[in-house]
Amino acid sequence: MPTLHYAPGAASFCVHWLLIELGVPFELRKVDLAAGEQRRPDYLALNPAGVVPTLVMDDGEVLVESGAILWALAERFPDGGFLPPPGTAARARAMEWLLQMVNVLQPAFRIWYYPHEAAGPDAGAGAKAEAEARIGRCFDRVDAHLAAAGPFLLGERLTVADLMLVMLCRWSRNLPKPATEWPALRGFIDRMRARPAFTALCEAEGLTEWRA
Repeated sequence: MPTLHYAPGAASFCVHWLLIELGVPFELRKVDLAAGEQRRPDYLALNPAGVVPTLVMDDGEVLVESGAILWALAERFPDGGFLPPPGTAARARAMEWLLQMVNVLQPAFRIWYYPHEAAGPDAGAGAKAEAEARIGRCFDRVDAHLAAAGPFLLGERLTVADLMLVMLCRWSRNLPKPATEWPALRGFIDRMRARPAFTALCEAEGLTEWRA
């Protein structure tokens, strides 16, 4: 069965969630980031970047990067319905939203939490402020879109992009203005947190905050 290398609440969160939603049997292996287990030689042999998630499929194929793993799983298990049919405009929209999460929102969170990585110790405050503004602008766009075309990013269809969006919204809980302060986004978050798979995910990872 597939093996997911994860850390609680980290970028593996959305992949773990999708596996639960799909009902696919899988094994969990926790990577203790604080202890530096992601830098062990055996882990780096699987994921040279030394990050989570890493998903080892039952055929031995190794998948890394959250967005790519979400897409690959949704394609491998199409009956789950987490992607529109190939060749459709809706499928392109799903990719568009997923890439916005991966390329715009996720990097901004990295800068907000670790501003010294982008700007050095002397300019960290400025980098953090710009990251916060970038996150806010992205949430503005998503909130307006959900208000006009919800309940999910693709209207009535739930896709992998929604799972990643919720993961990133969860990361905003420590920001001065978290995602839950945008009204349409709050409604979306509440719908997603009410899913049984979300509850199962939080219980499996031992997460008690930001529950429905």
